[in-house]
Amino acid sequence: MSFYNTLEQFDHFDFSSFFNSVSDDRVRDCLTKEYLNAYDFLTLLSPKAGNHLEMIAKVAQKKTIQYFGKTIQLFAPLYISNYCTNKCIYCGFNHANVIDRRKLTIEEIEKEAKAISSRGIQHILLLTGESRQATPMEYLLEAVKCLKHYFASVSIEIFPLECHEYVLLQQAGVDGLTLFQEVYDKVIYDKVHLAGKKKDYHYRLDAPERGAMAGFRNVNIGALLGLGEMRSEFFFTGLHARYLDDKYLDTEVAVSLPRFNPAECDFHPEFPVNDKTFVQFLLAFRLFFPRAGITVSTRENAYMRDHLIHLGATRFSAGVSTSVGGYAQHQDQSTPQFEITDGRSVEEVVSAISSNGYQPVYKDWDRAI
Repeated sequence: MSFYNTLEQFDHFDFSSFFNSVSDDRVRDCLTKEYLNAYDFLTLLSPKAGNHLEMIAKVAQKKTIQYFGKTIQLFAPLYISNYCTNKCIYCGFNHANVIDRRKLTIEEIEKEAKAISSRGIQHILLLTGESRQATPMEYLLEAVKCLKHYFASVSIEIFPLECHEYVLLQQAGVDGLTLFQEVYDKVIYDKVHLAGKKKDYHYRLDAPERGAMAGFRNVNIGALLGLGEMRSEFFFTGLHARYLDDKYLDTEVAVSLPRFNPAECDFHPEFPVNDKTFVQFLLAFRLFFPRAGITVSTRENAYMRDHLIHLGATRFSAGVSTSVGGYAQHQDQSTPQFEITDGRSVEEVVSAISSNGYQPVYKDWDRAI
């Protein structure tokens, strides 16, 4: 059994008919429930529920404070390589793109670590392009060993691995895994991933579960909003999170809401997600999964992120570079994976969080505790 079995149950599900059947009373009824099932979640994702965002937001805010308090955890992404063997038509690291390719040495990684940690950040997300040849396991283990000297928590967002490989990284000090399916629609998935290991839909779909099996403390998933029909895509993201949470009790499951931003390509998403719908998805997920973390990255602009502080977001990246060597080596930045829209420094993000009456959290976990 895997999450794919759950997806199969919705192969012929008529989302349009379901959404057309949703009434105002049904939406209001969902707000009175302590536990929402899959169809309640889908109800809150419906266009009809979009007419009740203020009411939904009040419940979501209460749920978030109940489980997280008034806190926003901070982290920074660290890109150590942009070599990639995949041909994803929406990504700046696409193997076919003619861009500057870089891979940091361990000494350069340490310089980046020093630059980031000097700003107070204690949670780091290590990222690479998807190339085993460029970033083999030995290299990754050395990188993690280096980063553990500077950060309390090291998470990874790299190419999918086998369970025993995740175990090696977990034993080396990695405590979190971020891995996006990108798009759950199998037909669209095949169209936007033209070549490379990433074309294997099933292998990627099962990777977060392999991470949970390997003992990672946190597993973070998501769909790239814009690639597929937006409501069904986020519905499957929520079901995937619930599946992992039900099966792996020792793993904290979280979601990200990455919304398509321009990269080094001419790709234009077929299903763009506007701000109102984005907020609705975040609120619906908070009610469906009250104790799950929700990450909102610098793909979103400062105005949007500041307003999401009160609505259910629990984790922000800050002072971000999506280039390899973008922190300590500003003069030698490589092509970014995607364009950020919130370019504020760590200090500026911290100030915004505090001015909204919330506490910025630099560190909330340590492997030694």
